[in-house]
Amino acid sequence: MGTFEKTVTIAAMRDLLVEKATVNEAFRATLLADTKNAIEDELGLEIPDGFNIQVHEEAEEVAHLVLPPSVNLNEDDLELVAAGHDFWSPK
Repeated sequence: MGTFEKTVTIAAMRDLLVEKATVNEAFRATLLADTKNAIEDELGLEIPDGFNIQVHEEAEEVAHLVLPPSVNLNEDDLELVAAGHDFWSPK
């Protein structure tokens, strides 16, 4: 896979990862076992320390509800946004 440009959304990256993990069992296993490195290698991104990504497999008896981030930013978040901080930096 190639390197993503900064303009690609997290949703598009998520869709690509899910699609690949659906058809490629080796990638799926790596994504579950070593999420950060699997994503960095696949997308050509460097995920900052402290940024947590969790991968969950669906099952018939389990449902996952993912909520978006709270719209209430704390002071630290506001400073990062004001400084133009980008959480997804190309390698």
